[in-house]
Amino acid sequence: MGDVRALIIDDSSVMRKIVERSLRQAGVTLTEVLEAGNGAEALCVLGERSVDLILCDINMPVMDGLEFVRQLQTLDNSKSTPVVMITTEGSESHVVQALSYGARGYIRKPFTPDQVREHVLPILDGKA
Repeated sequence: MGDVRALIIDDSSVMRKIVERSLRQAGVTLTEVLEAGNGAEALCVLGERSVDLILCDINMPVMDGLEFVRQLQTLDNSKSTPVVMITTEGSESHVVQALSYGARGYIRKPFTPDQVREHVLPILDGKA
């Protein structure tokens, strides 16, 4: 798999670092990691840069992950970028909604690098 430029969206800076570390431990070669604290910040980042992969929390202030995925479809340079949602146990209906908006998969917190590998690598390889 080639080099990956990723955008990690989570209102917790600690969680953003955990996601980045898990991606690296899962074998994803990250050339650049961009970060955003909510969906609105992420849309600003994507207005200036394109990425290969987006990992997005669902529950965030200002703009949550569902609204972000919905609005992502309006950005020409990013609407085909794969989005993996990061969710907590009790938000199954939100996951279904995110998938209907165009998200390609999800990872449930707490997660391991093996789970990241299982859910993210097929998407990056174009098999999911």
